[in-house]
Amino acid sequence: MARTDRWKLLTSLAFTSTLTACAGMQAPAISGLPPVQVAAGGETAPVGTGKADAADDPAIWIDPANPNRALIVATDKKAGLHVYDLTGKDIAFAQAGLVNNVDVAGNIIVASDRNDGLNAHLALFRLDADKPAIVSLGRAAAGVGEAYGLCLKKSAPGEPITAALIVKDGTVRVGTLTAEGTPTFAVRWEYKIPTQSEGCVFDGDTLYVGEEDAGIWQLVQSGTTAIARLVAPVDNQRLVADVEGLATIDHKGQRYLIASSQGDNAYAVFKLPGMDYVGRFAVAAGQYGATSETDGIEAVAGNFGPAYPDGIFLAQDGDNAPKAQNFKLVRWDRIAAALGL
Repeated sequence: MARTDRWKLLTSLAFTSTLTACAGMQAPAISGLPPVQVAAGGETAPVGTGKADAADDPAIWIDPANPNRALIVATDKKAGLHVYDLTGKDIAFAQAGLVNNVDVAGNIIVASDRNDGLNAHLALFRLDADKPAIVSLGRAAAGVGEAYGLCLKKSAPGEPITAALIVKDGTVRVGTLTAEGTPTFAVRWEYKIPTQSEGCVFDGDTLYVGEEDAGIWQLVQSGTTAIARLVAPVDNQRLVADVEGLATIDHKGQRYLIASSQGDNAYAVFKLPGMDYVGRFAVAAGQYGATSETDGIEAVAGNFGPAYPDGIFLAQDGDNAPKAQNFKLVRWDRIAAALGL
């Protein structure tokens, strides 16, 4: 959600709070449970589009030939795709216009394409990590509506790519994405979440989707639709609207889901598959600054050298003043230790 929309929401909540107080009732809280604090270990260069809500969603590419090597792929949603190394240096860019969310499968990059606000598309690219370069492969039509959220199911090399597209009105389309030749997207099932949704992540065959004002949904395919449950509601304690980016990570044999609680600049952590609440953390001011108004997030386990020996948490920073928005990197082991995992 853009900062102007956030200001309108906070103003509305403040007005409602005043009315409630006047009526002698307890005002609703708009900040969550106190998060533990961690500091970023690095940051990317600012996105190219300055003085705008432009940085949006990151993904992490891991070298199949060297699992200790990783690159960051991220969107400037007003211009295209950037590739950063783990020092934050911008090493490649591809003009793509209005691309919102991004994910990777092998060397294939997929982004939700908003260049046509009436008809959704998925934009496909190939990452040449050795040059480095991003090569456009074309767009796949993905039905009516404005393309918004996007995530890919983890799959073995050579397997078909399963993609979830989240249309801005909450329509979820899950299907098979073909990258060879002219890209195609064949929808296998569809489900309508009540209102605006964006963030999503797969955990095996289960899909989690963030409905911005309501919470996190769990969707499991049932024929051509899904069985859906709201498994983590916006409660102004664990989650404060908007619910934005979602990510998963493995730690000591346990899988966790992380959600951006954008309304109070924090991140909520849940244990899968039961969605048991674990705790909250925030990226505090430090050498690289705090994060705020976070849209997209990503997390990966692994040893990526001395700077990130046990994994990476990556978060969009919506206010990187005086520079343009960017993405902050945090050592996962420090988050895990702060949460007592």
